[in-house]
Amino acid sequence: MQNDTGSNGVIVNYFSRTLNEKILLVQVLVGIFLYVNSLMIFTFLKKEAFRTDTRYVLFAQTLFMDSFLMILTDLALIGNYFQFPIPWIPCCVFCFLMSWLSLVTPLTLAAMCLERYVAICMPLRHADISSPRNRRRGLAIIWVISTLLPTFTVVSFISLVPPTFLLTYVVCSIEMMYVQAWLNHAHNAILLLYFSVMFIIIVFTYVSIFKAAQAASSDNKKSTHKGLRTIILHAFQLLLCLAQFVCPFVEMAILKIDFMLFINFRYSHFIVFLIAPRCLSPLIYGLRDEKFYVVLRHYAFFGLDTVVLSLLSSENIKFRGRAKTGPLQS
Repeated sequence: MQNDTGSNGVIVNYFSRTLNEKILLVQVLVGIFLYVNSLMIFTFLKKEAFRTDTRYVLFAQTLFMDSFLMILTDLALIGNYFQFPIPWIPCCVFCFLMSWLSLVTPLTLAAMCLERYVAICMPLRHADISSPRNRRRGLAIIWVISTLLPTFTVVSFISLVPPTFLLTYVVCSIEMMYVQAWLNHAHNAILLLYFSVMFIIIVFTYVSIFKAAQAASSDNKKSTHKGLRTIILHAFQLLLCLAQFVCPFVEMAILKIDFMLFINFRYSHFIVFLIAPRCLSPLIYGLRDEKFYVVLRHYAFFGLDTVVLSLLSSENIKFRGRAKTGPLQS
């Protein structure tokens, strides 16, 4: 019995040390993510041309929402790691915000695909459809639709538990709100409906842009092919976001098999299906978009890139001048 206790203590100490290293790694990744997003948000706010373009407005919404979601999920991860209990009412608010923010990004991705479809397949109507009024309506629709599922979950939970239960303390997790099996099944069904519609939108826009690319002239083929690559990247993002919602139910099954496997899977889930999809938006628009990349580079290097480029260009001019006058002088 003593040997068993000693071996268990060694396992717990090793597990705690490994988990501490993983928590620190997550903090580093989240810090880098928030820094890059903050820099891109600053770039977006500094240029009026970006603030009046529907494409960049939708991109900025993913940056804002993903940053808030990353902060909340990181706080939830730390709270679960230290087993910090909070009252049920703040936990409900916390879970509502995380569920809402996690749905805003996939819906915005679908809207970005539709925007690319209009820009490439209906260029003459793009200015009218992407007007500031329609843009505000589109953002409002995204916010309202994304609140339906978390509202249903929170209201159902509050109606199913006694009022005194809400005054108790709990280690906050959204899985704790599924107090009955039907609530879990209803949540999955609504989530499946969400992503089925978004998948249809992405397939529709890809097929339409692909047809436009085949019929386009040589001058327009470059932009249409770039639009196709953007749609593919959005589809990959959506797939990762969908896996994020499936993973908690896989975790519950793994927990019944092996606890260490459950911890490792949850850690991988947080990095691969939560952090990675949020890093793709900066990659798609922050680096692939030439206009945004130039401005982003300028602010990232505090304007020094302009000075360096001007010095290099002046030195190049002097070098060319010397090359031309050199043979004459000799």
